[in-house]
Amino acid sequence: MLQQAELIGFPTDISSRHASDRHPVFKNIITANPRMERIFRMIEKLATSGSTVLITGESGTGKELIARAIHELSDSTGHLVPVNCGAIPDNLLESELFGHEKGAFTGAISSRPGRFVMADNGTIFLDEIGEMTPSLQVKLLRVIQDKVVESVGGVKPRSVNVRIIAATNRNLLDQVKEGKFREDLFYRLQVVPIELPSLRERPEDIELLVNFFSKKYAEENDRRPLVFSVEAMAALKAYNWPGNIRELENLIERLTVLVDGDAVYETDLPTRIANYSSQVAFDPMMALLPESGVDFNALVDGFENSLIIQALERTNGNKKAAARLLNLNRTTLVEKIKKKGLEVRRDPEEQNSL
Repeated sequence: MLQQAELIGFPTDISSRHASDRHPVFKNIITANPRMERIFRMIEKLATSGSTVLITGESGTGKELIARAIHELSDSTGHLVPVNCGAIPDNLLESELFGHEKGAFTGAISSRPGRFVMADNGTIFLDEIGEMTPSLQVKLLRVIQDKVVESVGGVKPRSVNVRIIAATNRNLLDQVKEGKFREDLFYRLQVVPIELPSLRERPEDIELLVNFFSKKYAEENDRRPLVFSVEAMAALKAYNWPGNIRELENLIERLTVLVDGDAVYETDLPTRIANYSSQVAFDPMMALLPESGVDFNALVDGFENSLIIQALERTNGNKKAAARLLNLNRTTLVEKIKKKGLEVRRDPEEQNSL
């Protein structure tokens, strides 16, 4: 019976399990993932350098949060000015970035400074940089090289002191090979590259994030935080989260508003999540292909992640012993762990070699 299902309560120590323990600027980044911890250490080192940063990762992985953390840790006196290059029409983006003079085009009834001028002595965050047209890429390259901007219709360049943080969910190197993105601009942008893992690569963070968002939206809606049945939490952990953290947050907000009472059961979850859980849970050697089909790559990837995590947990993080359990070469397993960000705890052999 659902009424008798075991519930996962809201942990009272959740505040001690997020990145703000390192610094207050990380207060909205909830994680226990080793790969994310390495990113935090990198941010702390590069923040005051002024170096250009390129943040890559799937949509919804928190690229703007990382950009804000870098800016807030820097010693700049200006503002962080975000620009979504994919949301602004091509014919307007140049004016948005560099400003325009009165009469420069139809509708330009007065002069207007661009985002680079607004970000002077601060940081400009160029999100979805892969959507920028080749002509604008040339002009951005000049800003990086010469530290000047020239407004649309203007004749006098203006000096700016702006740190550039760019972000994309595209593979810019592939775009360079296809001739869609300038190679010289690509290497100018990725002075310090930061690759954010997807939520499916951070399985240990699912429950932390669920509880964090439950508390957040409970406070906004003047109610108690939701608690989740074991089955519901298992479904959330099994799901592939193509929309990443943004998708998870939106789900928790919706459940907070719509669920009667304080408990969330598997039947309260969207069908796509409940069905995905049942697909992942089947025996891969015995199961029939569901009529609705499956996401093959995600299913195989999720099953592989689960086996690796189980092997690491069973061997207390000893990769050699885990590799034996999985009948893999140790080097192959280590490569998979690094690529997937699945570190559970430090390998005793590696720790002794430090």
